[in-house]
Amino acid sequence: MNKIPLLRGVGYPAGSQESRKSAESRQMQDGGSAGLLATGPAGAGEEAVREAVPSAPPLPSSPGTPARTRPRLVFHTQLAHGSHTGTIHGFTNVKELYVKIAEVFLISASEILFCTLNTHKADMQKLLGGQIGLEDFIFAHVRGETKEVEVTKTEEALGLTITDNGAGYAFIKRIKEGSTIDKLKTVCVGDHIEAINECSIVGCRHYEVAKMLKELPRGAPFTLRLVEPKKAFDMIGQRTKAPKSGEGKMTSGRETLRLRTTGAATVQEEPDEFEERAVKTVDDLLESYMGIRDLELAATIVEAGKDKKNPDDFAQALDSVLGDFAFPDVLLLDVWSAIGDVKSG
Repeated sequence: MNKIPLLRGVGYPAGSQESRKSAESRQMQDGGSAGLLATGPAGAGEEAVREAVPSAPPLPSSPGTPARTRPRLVFHTQLAHGSHTGTIHGFTNVKELYVKIAEVFLISASEILFCTLNTHKADMQKLLGGQIGLEDFIFAHVRGETKEVEVTKTEEALGLTITDNGAGYAFIKRIKEGSTIDKLKTVCVGDHIEAINECSIVGCRHYEVAKMLKELPRGAPFTLRLVEPKKAFDMIGQRTKAPKSGEGKMTSGRETLRLRTTGAATVQEEPDEFEERAVKTVDDLLESYMGIRDLELAATIVEAGKDKKNPDDFAQALDSVLGDFAFPDVLLLDVWSAIGDVKSG
């Protein structure tokens, strides 16, 4: 049975009714917060609840003043290994999100490796990417122990799928069963790859790290310096492998906050069936060709290609928004074909 991290200094199970009441009481004492609180389960399977925080009636608006169309969005958050419950708001991208979480828990934003939604476990199916449901509960996984592992590349592929947190940390999202890395039981899903052969890769994107690993000479040993996420007591000793199906899927029928690398975050309806299928297909192709998983990247690719008439227009649209990636031509053609197949059903 999974143990639920307790609130420090309070003694309530994380995400319980008592913890929500305590968090709301503290917020009321601080002057209240107009808007919606997006609350949710803290890894215990409770149903997410969306509540309005009581506040003073709004002042009459002056003539000609536009009415405010949407209240401030507030999200509940905890540290995955156990902490009190905090609330955050006012972020537009992942880096700003990490800063907000760090301010709540009095830590450095650089301590945060990645975040999961509605579970304190390092579950890659629940990884926070480019979208957050308005009722989602955010768990931040912070730096734990550092370890060094010597690896000998006996095959062309190591069996790793790499992703990154959008703030400079690449980490392991999947380990292929029976692969070179799978035989090294100290390497786990969720481990941040900090250095290869003592060369720091902090700040590198996932595709850059995957390329470095692919270009390592076969038969030669190399060293990985890894940082594992700090674990709660019920997670010690686990070695999680992410399944292939259903990755990153959120419950249907909800609005989401779409985080963007540039520009403001937007609230929008969840992707329709076409977009979900297309994004999943493109994500699979990214893993096959580049050794990475990135639902936000896949969604951006689908968005760039869904209304294009031919592959040349599609390639130009991708270059305008994702020129740094230098996708291989064969990948672009397969992606274009995949989007067309999904459109035709």
